[in-house]
Amino acid sequence: MKPKNCRVISISNHKGGVGKTTTTINLGAGLNKLGKRVLLIDLDAQANLSQSLGIIEPRFNIYGAIRGEYKLQPIEILKGLDIIPSVLDLSGAEIELSGEAGREYILHELIEPIKQDYDFILIDCPPSLSVLTINGFTASNEVIIPLQAQYLALQGLSKLIEVIDKIKKRLNKSLKIGGVLITQYDSRKILNKEVATTIESHFKKELFKTKVRDNIALAEAPAESLDIFRYNAKSYGAEDYLSVCKELIKR
Repeated sequence: MKPKNCRVISISNHKGGVGKTTTTINLGAGLNKLGKRVLLIDLDAQANLSQSLGIIEPRFNIYGAIRGEYKLQPIEILKGLDIIPSVLDLSGAEIELSGEAGREYILHELIEPIKQDYDFILIDCPPSLSVLTINGFTASNEVIIPLQAQYLALQGLSKLIEVIDKIKKRLNKSLKIGGVLITQYDSRKILNKEVATTIESHFKKELFKTKVRDNIALAEAPAESLDIFRYNAKSYGAEDYLSVCKELIKR
């Protein structure tokens, strides 16, 4: 049987609080709802993705796999939706990997044997341009950048794009910006509208048509260890993320 063409996507922004983990969870759950087999990888030492899905201190995790103790061991969340969780110990990986030859390719090599099992692999990158983020980019075909419609969110974005360009030139020629996603959007706020217009002018092709509206259900769902679709399928959050998933499949 011919392996599927798996799309590996890093969700990244080195500014915190932009909805990076929320986006990873709900894109994964939305794609799964649309019949896709999805693997989530928590590459952040804060382990927010893992904790948001109720996985605390897992025996098999991304840190152990990066250290070469075992292969990737996906944990099933739902049928067709798996996760490779993280642990706080991952924060030590930066120092441990500093002297490692080919350290930028470790995640790529770990993913390769299981790629054929999935339609999408979504990597929740840390909020920094670290060796872990570089591993995420080197393993990916695409980067999705979640972005708040606020002026501060635009600052530093050029640095992230510069890093993506460098990875593309030096380590991963197939890497591209797969999309820019406006999150926590409130159409009643003039500032949100103005910044959204600025983002649209910079990223005409890459910008998702769907904006993820500011929605309390998205903040509440992780406390119940649920994605937005299981928590409140009728919420704006569920509606918006499903719409983003449909756009993503078409791209």
